[in-house]
Amino acid sequence: MVNDNRDLGAYFLGLCRLASSQASGDTDMCEEEEPPTELNTINSAGGFSVVSPDKLSVQYTSANLHGHDVGVVQANRPAPVKRLVYYFELYVKSAGAKGQISIGFTNEGFKMRRQPGWEANSYGYHGDDGLLYRGHGKGETFGPTYTSGDIVGGGINYASQEFFFTKNGTVVGTLNKEVKGPLYPTIAVHSQNEEVSVNFGKQPFKFDVKAFEVQERMKLQLTIENLSLPQNVSYGIVRSYLLHYGYEETLNSFDMASKSTVPPISIAQENGFNEQDNMYALSQRKTLRQLIRNGEIDAAICKLRDWYPQIVQVECLKLHDGRSATCFLLHCQKFIELVRVGELEEAVKYGRTELSNFFELAGFEDLVKDCVALLAYEQPQKSSVGYLLEDSQREVVADTVNAMILSTNPNMKDSQGCLYSYLERLLRQLTACSLERRSLNGDQGEAFHLHRVLNSGNKG
Repeated sequence: MVNDNRDLGAYFLGLCRLASSQASGDTDMCEEEEPPTELNTINSAGGFSVVSPDKLSVQYTSANLHGHDVGVVQANRPAPVKRLVYYFELYVKSAGAKGQISIGFTNEGFKMRRQPGWEANSYGYHGDDGLLYRGHGKGETFGPTYTSGDIVGGGINYASQEFFFTKNGTVVGTLNKEVKGPLYPTIAVHSQNEEVSVNFGKQPFKFDVKAFEVQERMKLQLTIENLSLPQNVSYGIVRSYLLHYGYEETLNSFDMASKSTVPPISIAQENGFNEQDNMYALSQRKTLRQLIRNGEIDAAICKLRDWYPQIVQVECLKLHDGRSATCFLLHCQKFIELVRVGELEEAVKYGRTELSNFFELAGFEDLVKDCVALLAYEQPQKSSVGYLLEDSQREVVADTVNAMILSTNPNMKDSQGCLYSYLERLLRQLTACSLERRSLNGDQGEAFHLHRVLNSGNKG
């Protein structure tokens, strides 16, 4: 049996606080990265080229004397890394005398009198020979040359950790990205009268970046869909979820529908799954969930007092005690339901007699304040505390009661078994693995959002 329920109570109170912070916009989200918007006239080889006043065009005005007289310019910011793809384009207004134009990516310490790709930690696709240069002066066969009127682009695919380059809207080729640090979009001109302009996204691209991103996401989705699981394993995982949360009627329908299609299974030994643990008090958990989801909190409390008096000992108000948290959430929900049906006087009386017991207790007072704040609005559903009136708040309370009942099972060995179904444990493991994989890529690429992955299979 789980002897210490403090972690259970703290967990569900944390869920309520999370809902509160999301409703108020106080989320701990990373700030949006500022993408490049113009050329950096300070960090450039300014002696060999002229940048236009709008900082989006460059012209080589003199004749070069040797290989170090490159008019190279970086963007004002490095390429953002917290996305699936970054991309920019270059338009060749004039190829000039020799068409020694290049596009690529360089690091912050790049020598600004060299073509991108000629130095370490830099990559460049060159117009005069169509060669790709990656970190040294010897190029390799890559793509076609480009000249006046052509539009070429450079991008980073963070999902595959590759650079890619385009010409006139078509991908020319890709190469592995071997540098983890910040990289700056970079362009260069190197012979008289060469002139180019750069597009960092303010204007539509010639290359369809959005379609490219969709294609890359489809590749990832197909990889997932091609993973094959034995039918009985997936059946067992779904069944364990229904058992864990007390969806008895859905479970019975699921079993009936699966009888003729799923072979007999026994996953207890192979996966550490003990069905008896989740069968524990199934009928009672189902009844309580239905009552709470219907807003019948008094009836739920009465049932709990009859079946599990140890869970609803109101006098037990020790800090962070799991039972106190359960009582607290039930009383909050009762108050919320009174507000929902417009019985405001009854809500005030109930708040004074029940919620007031929790008002001065650390860990509880913030949710009490949100509940009381419902009284201040003519349309509380549209207020900053309107999240309390959503069905998701009822679900949190129902999940709390469900977990506390599971914790009374003498065979339950740890609180994880009370909190999460086996399906949820698998999803948590998926999240951890995805975050670790992103970490190995230098925290580059899109942040992992489980809901986006789960919804990616919806075609409608």
